[in-house]
Amino acid sequence: MTNPNENLPQRLTVRDVLPEDSENALLIGRVWDVETRGPRVAAFRGEDAFDLQPITATVSDLLESKTLLADVKAAMTTPRWRTADIIDASMSRDPERSHLLAPVDLQVIKACGVTFVDSMIERVIEERSGGNPQKAANIRGRVGAALGGSLAGVRPGSKEAVEAKKVLIEEGLWSQYLEVGIGPDPEVFTKAPVLSSVGTGAMIGIPSFSSWNNPEPELVLLVNSRGAAVGATLGNDVNLRDVEGRSALLLGKAKDNNASSSLGPLIRLFDEDFTLETLRTEEILLKVQGPDGYLLTGNSSVGRISRSFEELISATHGDHHQYPDGFALYTGTLFAPTQDRGEPGRGFTHLMGDIVEISSSHLGTLINEVGPTEELPRWSYGIRDLLGYLQRTGAATATPTSAVGD
Repeated sequence: MTNPNENLPQRLTVRDVLPEDSENALLIGRVWDVETRGPRVAAFRGEDAFDLQPITATVSDLLESKTLLADVKAAMTTPRWRTADIIDASMSRDPERSHLLAPVDLQVIKACGVTFVDSMIERVIEERSGGNPQKAANIRGRVGAALGGSLAGVRPGSKEAVEAKKVLIEEGLWSQYLEVGIGPDPEVFTKAPVLSSVGTGAMIGIPSFSSWNNPEPELVLLVNSRGAAVGATLGNDVNLRDVEGRSALLLGKAKDNNASSSLGPLIRLFDEDFTLETLRTEEILLKVQGPDGYLLTGNSSVGRISRSFEELISATHGDHHQYPDGFALYTGTLFAPTQDRGEPGRGFTHLMGDIVEISSSHLGTLINEVGPTEELPRWSYGIRDLLGYLQRTGAATATPTSAVGD
């Protein structure tokens, strides 16, 4: 494998990574601290990064606080790190300097699929082509004709959706993906184990057994144990299209591999100026730059999502399922790359060394380089390691003064 960081842009500024209005944003994340050799909860404001470990053991603990915003603001007194230094170390992947981690810790990583009509159609194509990209172009045209152009105006679970289902069955094009796309229940699955996600600057992996794959740029909601959305970040739900296309029962193999869940750069907390309403029209931008000179750009318009944030959260959390440490929820993507890369009809797939940038004005930029999964750093830091670090540093007893509880 080549030098693992030779393709990454290493001279990024704070403005390149943080949200456009970062000076007015409450941003939290996790920093691998080289002095204490472990992960610290941190807050960011412009050039300054503040250690929050004196008030909270984990991001999960912090998001449980009933006075979350006040807790964070009160702790932002004396900076411990420079944001620019942390970003530079993250992009150069220097283990001997403090750098960004994925901004979540004990939260379960959940994901919703087929929440946009456009990506729903692409899932139908994956299934009908059996994971063979050479068949995809022909099937894409047939499916589009059967749908009469679009299902964009059909609300999932509605009478119109039932009628659309009848038409598609008659055409022999009904699919399990269409069931979760326009049926009454959304798809919700577990994307990755606790503590396995990677952050901005880190490498993301494509396993050797996949030859058709793509990034999935997504808005990710941070939800606490009470089912309340308290913030948001960006995510790359790395997907193996050929594996999932062979069978939806292979979803785990297609979605959950080493370095297949990327989150960041930071969590932006909801406040009076940044709310769920702000995100309902957010534009998530994607850029893939290949070592072969290839360039792919696209966007995912959250305003075109077919199910509300509230519906997706309710399908995940409630009387049927609880998350005592909260969860991060990928909300799905509109973007499914079909632009050919090389041989006509084969569509898009990753090459090793691709640089993937996912960005939005309110959430900043998540940047990762693609590498072979089997050659990436092994996932070795788990829950036992985190608990040991917190006990060793005395942070295990730290918790916000207004944490959840009666």
